[in-house]
Amino acid sequence: MSKNISAAPKQKNKLGSLVKSFRKYYFPFIISIILLIGSVVCTIMTPGTIRSLTNEISPVGKELVDGKFFIDAKQVLHYAILLVIYIGAAFITGLISGFILNTIIQKYSKDLRRQISCKINKMPLNYFDTTQTGDILSVITNDVDTLGTSLQNSVSMLVQSGVMLIGVFIAMFIACWQMALVVICSLPIMLVIIILTFKYALPLFDKNQKLLGEVNATVEENYSGQLVIKAFNAESKKVEEFKKKNDVFGGILYKSQAIGSLIEPAMSFVSYLTYAAVLITAGLLFAHGKISDIGVITGFIVYVSLFQEPLAQIGQASSTIQLGTAACNRVFTFLEREELEDEGEKKTLLDHSHIRGEVEFKDVCFGYDPNKLTIKHFSGKITPGMKVAIIGPTGAGKTTLVNLLMRFYELTSGDILVDGVSIKEMSRQELRDIFGMILQETWVINGTLRENIVYNLKDVDENRLQEILEETNLSHYVDSLPQGLDTEIQKESALSAGQKQLVTIARAMTENAPMLILDEATSNVDTRTEILIQKAMDSLTSGRTSFVIAHRLSTIKNADLIFVMKDGNIVETGNHDSLMKLGGLYSEIYNSQFN
Repeated sequence: MSKNISAAPKQKNKLGSLVKSFRKYYFPFIISIILLIGSVVCTIMTPGTIRSLTNEISPVGKELVDGKFFIDAKQVLHYAILLVIYIGAAFITGLISGFILNTIIQKYSKDLRRQISCKINKMPLNYFDTTQTGDILSVITNDVDTLGTSLQNSVSMLVQSGVMLIGVFIAMFIACWQMALVVICSLPIMLVIIILTFKYALPLFDKNQKLLGEVNATVEENYSGQLVIKAFNAESKKVEEFKKKNDVFGGILYKSQAIGSLIEPAMSFVSYLTYAAVLITAGLLFAHGKISDIGVITGFIVYVSLFQEPLAQIGQASSTIQLGTAACNRVFTFLEREELEDEGEKKTLLDHSHIRGEVEFKDVCFGYDPNKLTIKHFSGKITPGMKVAIIGPTGAGKTTLVNLLMRFYELTSGDILVDGVSIKEMSRQELRDIFGMILQETWVINGTLRENIVYNLKDVDENRLQEILEETNLSHYVDSLPQGLDTEIQKESALSAGQKQLVTIARAMTENAPMLILDEATSNVDTRTEILIQKAMDSLTSGRTSFVIAHRLSTIKNADLIFVMKDGNIVETGNHDSLMKLGGLYSEIYNSQFN
């Protein structure tokens, strides 16, 4: 039974998914955190040392000897060395922690890209039919980069800030509980500022990442459609369309960044008020004899700075954190989409060296929309070795029928049998190994011409390859290249549309599959080349069951069987002569092309 795999999962917070996917890096991450905690502890120890050092060099509370106060140089040197050790240890442990964390974040980002790349190959075709290419590319590039940057900048900061807050909180109460209470009073205000910022900015950052994907999709569309855009003088229109989307994206980005940036000045304002309150409190306590040494005050000022710093860092990093959260949601929403069913356990059901080529369609129904069928109760039987042509008006269901045969889409109902075996029981890999396929939409890769022709095949006989080049009229072009078949080509510029199609035809001929599917295989070549290719096709299809979709009816006059389709149904069946005598839709289409 086919599954509905086109619906996207509901967008929700995916931080739990991120934590699970990060499990292989738990150990180095914990080591990094331990080192980071050690760095924070060393930092927290410095104010106490500063307090002791200040008391040693301060005259407050010391007795005068011969009109002078005595400074213990050994003690001063001791505290100075201790201070340097704490600062040095904090620096070294923080440096190592950062190196480990940054390394695992980069490796994790690489893992995410690899997972997305593998995921793409497991996604059903209807996902790509309903999703813009630029949006998919945005997930792979922008969202993964944003997530990695956010983790790199925010994880260590959050851990460091949390440990720092707890440690400094304890140290302040040990030093002077009265001044500590003054500092604690500022904490609720800062937390309210942070919470409100996250509440109002996060939805905007989610929308920001979505709009970024749409902008990328528009750029990709404009890039791939440059020929059409220029041919129709649509440059101004496309620029205006992009400007509108870019303006919307810019507006949302401005709002999200504006709200996120408010947190830093607000936190600074609260910090300055806290400093003033602490100094006033310290002055009153010193005046009333509650504290007796100046070192408590200097040390406490450092504590206040250390206490405020984590909160300020959280405020400054809020935009990065929220962008990272939005990117995380998009990345894991994609990774958690339902994919094609794993068929690794399915066994090979046919002996590929003895494929007869019998194909039977049994009451096949299919619709891209389950409520609207494209193919309606299609039945037909093709005997081994037949050349079957499928023709009909645009939208009749010709290509859809072939897509079902290859299991690019799953049947809504009915069945298709190959040599008596249901394609539902066969693995997709086995089924697609049986068919060679030449599509109207050409596709070449960046690489050598040889790599394009022998795509995914091994140990191709060189003599057979040369014969294929001759049969497809590519030999002259290959001879003109500086390195022949081993010449590097760029898919967008090195080959004309016709040459690309010749390459795809040569690729199918090299595969030498038991059965063939030709979907408008000669639509991009000139008439002379079409005649040459047609001879090669006749040779290639001889003795093989083949399905040919064609609008040029001259190419399928010699077909053994012609299916004439209209609105998802077979309305006429027969060969060329019988259908012409019938005087129906086939003869009408044929006469419209040649009269």
